Amino acid sequence: MKKILLILLILVSVNCKSQDIKATEKINVLFIGNSLTYYHDMPETLQKMVNETNSNFNIEHSTFPGMPLYGHLNDIIESRTENGINTRQKKEGEKTETEIKLSEKDWDILILQEGTVRLLIPEAKEYKVETAIAGIKNRISNKDCKFILFKTWPSKEEYPKQYCYSKSSINHSLENDKYCSPEIKSLEQEIELINESYDSVAEKYGLITSENGNKVYEILTEYPNINVYEDNIHPNKYGAFLNACVFYQMLTNKKASKLKFVGEIEPTIAELLKNISE
Repeated sequence: MKKILLILLILVSVNCKSQDIKATEKINVLFIGNSLTYYHDMPETLQKMVNETNSNFNIEHSTFPGMPLYGHLNDIIESRTENGINTRQKKEGEKTETEIKLSEKDWDILILQEGTVRLLIPEAKEYKVETAIAGIKNRISNKDCKFILFKTWPSKEEYPKQYCYSKSSINHSLENDKYCSPEIKSLEQEIELINESYDSVAEKYGLITSENGNKVYEILTEYPNINVYEDNIHPNKYGAFLNACVFYQMLTNKKASKLKFVGEIEPTIAELLKNISE
């Protein structure tokens, strides 16, 4: 009987230690994207949010102005200013800054952000976005890494609108000189196209999608007095805070409305954005 009790105590002790280790292990999260991610220090805001309830999260980002996902794998940054970068195609044996970043840690979560337009032009989605996502996934050694596709939002350009790329911007092997998105006649149509495109990529590559675009749409249609845009596409401080709230909930599985953190925005608006993010 004493031996049985001793074995049970050992098992309980080992289990408790295992849970303690798991609770204190760092969860490394990396954003890969451009200014839609880093505007108004969104990743840093997210870090402050998770620190309030989950100090074991480490949020980092590899983000550069105007850089598409494929650029993160193919382009060497030669110079940079506050608002832009100059790049060249990498040579054999070289690694991009993002490739170096990917090799630094066994990342647990990768959040991939692409420009909305490239998802709306079918050929750009196939040859540029999907190829880049596959390439990034192939560079991750952690078999348990989770991948989140950062679902972006409609632009504020007037309707009707249509986005087009030349074949040289997509793939030289294509036949036509220009490839376009469908003509978009309304906000409702645009968010529907965005959701369809992102969801199809996520399903094909085993990604989780975020709800950022849908939350912006909710604000545009139900809370028009709140402006979440800096310009036609970038988030302002409210949009960045909303994005951080969305990712806080995805990472921690906890409600943003329970957070005390409000950052540098008005507490009443912060609380409203927290609730909307749910």
